[in-house]
Amino acid sequence: MIKIIWLRYYRRLSFALMMALLLTAFFGCGKEKAVPDDEPFVRLVEDKVLESKLLNYQVKYAVLLPEEYETSSDEYPVVYLLHGFGDNHSAWYKGGAIQYYADFYITETGPAIYVMPQGFNSYYVNKFSGTFPYMDMFVQELVPLIDNQFRTKKDPSQRAVMGYSMGGYGALILPALNPDVFEISVPLSMSFRTDDQYMNQSQDGWDFQFGAVFGGNGATGENRLTDYFKLHSPFHFFDKEDLTAFSKLQIFLDCGDDEESLHITNGALHNLLRDRGFEHVYRVRNGDHSWNYWHGALKEAMVFIGNGFKGLPHPKEPLPVNIGELLPEAEYTVEDVQNSSITLGVFKPVSYENTTDSFPVIYYFNDLEGGSREANRQQLFSLLNNKMNSKAIVDALVIEIPVGSYPIDAGLFEDILAQLGSAYRIKENKQNHIIISNGSGCENALDLLTDYQDYFNACFLYSGKISENNYAAPGLYYYIDMTDNADAYKGNYNLFLDMRENNISHEYRVRQGTQSFQAFLNGLDNSMSLINVYLKK
Repeated sequence: MIKIIWLRYYRRLSFALMMALLLTAFFGCGKEKAVPDDEPFVRLVEDKVLESKLLNYQVKYAVLLPEEYETSSDEYPVVYLLHGFGDNHSAWYKGGAIQYYADFYITETGPAIYVMPQGFNSYYVNKFSGTFPYMDMFVQELVPLIDNQFRTKKDPSQRAVMGYSMGGYGALILPALNPDVFEISVPLSMSFRTDDQYMNQSQDGWDFQFGAVFGGNGATGENRLTDYFKLHSPFHFFDKEDLTAFSKLQIFLDCGDDEESLHITNGALHNLLRDRGFEHVYRVRNGDHSWNYWHGALKEAMVFIGNGFKGLPHPKEPLPVNIGELLPEAEYTVEDVQNSSITLGVFKPVSYENTTDSFPVIYYFNDLEGGSREANRQQLFSLLNNKMNSKAIVDALVIEIPVGSYPIDAGLFEDILAQLGSAYRIKENKQNHIIISNGSGCENALDLLTDYQDYFNACFLYSGKISENNYAAPGLYYYIDMTDNADAYKGNYNLFLDMRENNISHEYRVRQGTQSFQAFLNGLDNSMSLINVYLKK
């Protein structure tokens, strides 16, 4: 009997204990869940949403914060990053890898907040019909939202806009029409059109891409140039004598020389800004419409943005190339040209005296308008000699021909070639003869090549003082290199367009610098690999 009672007691006790444990576990777990863990700091927030009252539509955006944002109380400048036609707000952090590049260039920019909004296919302006006022949303809703959500610097000088393609146009038009909000503009491969391009674009493409935004759907020719388009075209609002409305606008334009048509748009805008004396930066490098090109642009674009944030002017001149050891004057000669008053500088590589081989030749047309001929010649020979010694280019004879008040015509040049051919061991194939020239020497070289295109393999032109109606003789390769402050900016640009139109092999570069011998040496150094290619062919 006692055994039965004990068994019943044991069962009841076990049940009570079990229930107590279950209840403790249940409420204990509930109590722990009621105290949430701290949310981890996330630098890249990918899919934030702005409920736009102006658009009556959701606008997605992403934000990249500085690594130090969580542990600091500082305020930060803001870079708005705009995507191209057909892309979305994720483009800059996916294909653009902006977190990597923001960290890589943080020394240049300083810590900053990067904002990537959805741009739809709006071209970042208000639609002409008033039905989709995107620019108003950007300025009146997005910027205040970012300023309220994050610790931002709110002065216009602390806001930059950078974008590619359609976003490149947005990066120009937003600061241009809203100078009280943004001051720094970085258009990369800006997608827009000159008036001529706009009037001649195919109807379907134009209606879809531009007519729907700027008005005039179905229009052709000049009827496409609506008043609304002109209000938003840099070829109209910059084409004025008085540009004081844009006095604080800082522009960095960059567009590749292999673009299908945007090289025309961006080059024409550079020319217009030069015509109007409006300070800006313009770059043309090797490349097309791709992330590979835009990533390359960031190397200087980030410096430009950082200088803007710091209130510093962007340098007009790069660091000078390191020429290396100067060649003693005894290592080259100066020779008279028979039946002429001019002299030639002649450099022979060290290997010339140690072999009986023939050598390729670099003919240098030396512009005498800047500096001392002797000093310039020594620097040029020294740079090329050091490149030959380091095997950056093949060993070659270098012939310096003065060009200035005494231009070299075809008859005199024939005498020079004959005299050199009898005095030196020179390879006879055109593949082993190239011209390099600077300043006024470029136009002289172009004139001679109409008669000597079968003698030369390539012609390298640096900041050439080239007339606007010059052209290139076919049958050889051209390298056109100028600084964005070069004197004959239109002549170089027109020559580039002529080569594109006539399928003449070429490269086109626009670099940092002014019209100077130093700029020529910098450009020459940048092109050594191509010089080597065309000397060896």
